[in-house]
Amino acid sequence: MSVDVQDPPLVLGSGHGGMAARRAVVRWAWRLFRREWRQQSLVLALLLVAVAATTAGLGVAANTLGTQSSSFGTADHLVTVSSTGAQLDADVAALRTAFGTAEVIEHQNIPVPGSANPVDLRAQDPRGPYARSMLRLNAGRYPQGPDEIAVTDRVAKIFNLHLGGTWDQGGRHRTVVGLVENPLNLLDRFALVAPGRATPPDHVIVLIRATQTEFAGKTLPDGVSVEIRGEEPDTASVGVLMLATIGLLFVGLLAVAGFTVMAQRRLRALGMLGTIGASHRHIRLVLVANGAVIGVVGALAGAAAGLAGWFAFSPRLESLVGHRIDRFQLPWLPVLAAVLLAILTAVCAAWWPARAAARVPVVAALSARPVPPRPARRFAALGGVLLLGGLGSLVAAQQTKPSFIIGGVLATALGLLLLAPVGIAGLGRLARLAPLAPRLALRDLARYRARSSAALAAIALAVGIAAAVALGAAVSVAKAAAPTGGNLPADQLIVWLSQNALNGPLPSLTPTQAENARLRVDAISADLHATSVLPLQAAVDPNAPQVGGSGGGEPMQLGKPHPITVDGRQGFRYSSADAVPLFVATSELLGHYGIDPTSIDAGTDVVTSRAGLDSYDLFPGKYRDWRPRLQHAPLPTYTSLPGTLLTTHAVQSLHLTPIPAGWLLRAPRPLTQAQIDQAQRTALAAGLSVETRPTGADLARLADQATGTGFAVALGVLAMTVGLIRSETARDLRTLTAAGARRGTRRALTAATAGALALLGAVIGTAGAYLALLAWYHRESHWLGHVPVLDLAAILVGLPVVAYVGGWLLAGKEAPTLARQPLD
Repeated sequence: MSVDVQDPPLVLGSGHGGMAARRAVVRWAWRLFRREWRQQSLVLALLLVAVAATTAGLGVAANTLGTQSSSFGTADHLVTVSSTGAQLDADVAALRTAFGTAEVIEHQNIPVPGSANPVDLRAQDPRGPYARSMLRLNAGRYPQGPDEIAVTDRVAKIFNLHLGGTWDQGGRHRTVVGLVENPLNLLDRFALVAPGRATPPDHVIVLIRATQTEFAGKTLPDGVSVEIRGEEPDTASVGVLMLATIGLLFVGLLAVAGFTVMAQRRLRALGMLGTIGASHRHIRLVLVANGAVIGVVGALAGAAAGLAGWFAFSPRLESLVGHRIDRFQLPWLPVLAAVLLAILTAVCAAWWPARAAARVPVVAALSARPVPPRPARRFAALGGVLLLGGLGSLVAAQQTKPSFIIGGVLATALGLLLLAPVGIAGLGRLARLAPLAPRLALRDLARYRARSSAALAAIALAVGIAAAVALGAAVSVAKAAAPTGGNLPADQLIVWLSQNALNGPLPSLTPTQAENARLRVDAISADLHATSVLPLQAAVDPNAPQVGGSGGGEPMQLGKPHPITVDGRQGFRYSSADAVPLFVATSELLGHYGIDPTSIDAGTDVVTSRAGLDSYDLFPGKYRDWRPRLQHAPLPTYTSLPGTLLTTHAVQSLHLTPIPAGWLLRAPRPLTQAQIDQAQRTALAAGLSVETRPTGADLARLADQATGTGFAVALGVLAMTVGLIRSETARDLRTLTAAGARRGTRRALTAATAGALALLGAVIGTAGAYLALLAWYHRESHWLGHVPVLDLAAILVGLPVVAYVGGWLLAGKEAPTLARQPLD
């Protein structure tokens, strides 16, 4: 007789069970989540907040970036024509013939009483092919006839206009028929007339859309300037995602601690699964599926909350960024990446405890014994490598390379976090030197090292970020307080005619405007009790095309040429970052710095305190072959003060025109923040701008706020960690209570746990911040000698003390029943 066995016998724990077993395990994980969602509510809330903040932050970052569309519309080339009369018509016609479709916008400057900056009278077709996105009608209609005009809200306030009123300007009466705005630049103040009605124009803008090859193959009229629309990299969204990654790393550390406790609490149930045939993969799947459920729920709820917050905040953001915002103009791919990253964070946080739980033998799992901790040196080796690599990346970044900066920050943070188990192991070794209650607490931390290390890493991360901000702010404040170097001395102030100082076009002032600006400067001087007021002049090329409709011109500067290729043509680019501002060497300026005008040689072109300017060119304009004759003089070395001067000889030989640029005021003592604020308000009323030496007050406030935030986050992590420890060691506390342990002993256990974690986290976080900033300021490490004593004292002393006291006050409650054991 023979026996035919259709199915092989089942070996417990060795099979996979197929899809039916996986479905059963996933269903059990879902029921586990529904039953214990309150115990996991903290991780859910943290994921929700992280994803919501990332979603809203991505919306703000994507819509805060300055856009070139405010001047280009949908075109990619902007040609400025400064010719007049018949030549202007011929130049515009030549551009239309060369490129076909071209949109012409005429600009005329309208003086504003009491202001140095004029209003732009703009003749533009609202239905133009390229610039229609630069116009929006808020009320009334667009102007059509010769005596009709539409104005922005700012122009209406300046000239006291209203819809249906009359604007009398220059002997001409125009009826206000509409209220308009540039939705791409809400700060753009202009008046709109029908096409061809801004006569005579001060300059004309021609918008063109052409490929690089097409534009390079055309011949442009003489005397025009060309601006090419550049690609704007979305660096802000990258920064938000980097911050989100660090935030989710923090959340993941807390999630690891939570999942570790849950795995230990459910160890018997997982052992029972093994006894009925569940494999290691099934046991891992239970916790991983639970983590995936938490991640999906938290991420989707966070995305919904972030979108709701974005829709609520975006109207207010419009006034802050100065342009209209499309509510649905969100970087959807980065938002999706943030959601997926949150889900991945929860899954990875659940995978590590799941892996450890799956390796526990069935008998050990049924006994619910804690898993022996792995040697800390394994994590320390990897952490040391990452830490050294991150610090090296920060050194190689030279404070300018974004990829090295991002990689260095993340590698340094991960390296420090992987060193946390070493700290926990060290606490366990020090336990033998402590009294009974702290000894039990420290050994308990070392016993449950997986949960304790994750919590310590989260505390160190929060403290490290706060300490880095405080240290960086202290360096900035120290630089601002240094007696030499920087932009200006602490007792001096410059009132500029332009909002961009010498990095933009200077306005051409009428005698009335110049007098009004001088009166504002005198008012600022009186408020500061200034000892001197020195007029500053720059030099401009009168034949260069006007830029920005200011009626003036671009001030001459010295800059280093950077070769570029534009539309197939080789050229050079000059950056304001390495430019040297030029001031005209007036007799008043020379006398202010004690230089005798007769001591300057007749053939000298530039008077400077710099060692050499051989690699610099004069720009803007065609002056690359100009090689000035230099003469050195004891001029100030501050970057915004007149340290390099153009002599009268150079101005005349280059056919330049001196033009007012601003005034330098000197106060009898260093300026206070209140004086600076008052000077800025006075200057703003006249369309002027003020430059002073940074006081560092804002950075100091930021450091205090960052310290407080890190302090609060660390205390929150401690509260969660201590709560997890108390729930996990409930049996031990019952045993101690039954053995006669008093309330003071139980209080000391909790207080020692919280205080030890707080102290160790503060030390690791502060040390990591110092190492990172030492790598960042490796060329000027002496600035780190300026220590923010109060902020570091709050972190290193205040945090452990508050944690210890809080743990003492909130602990000590005796269990209501000593014999009852929790059921799995």
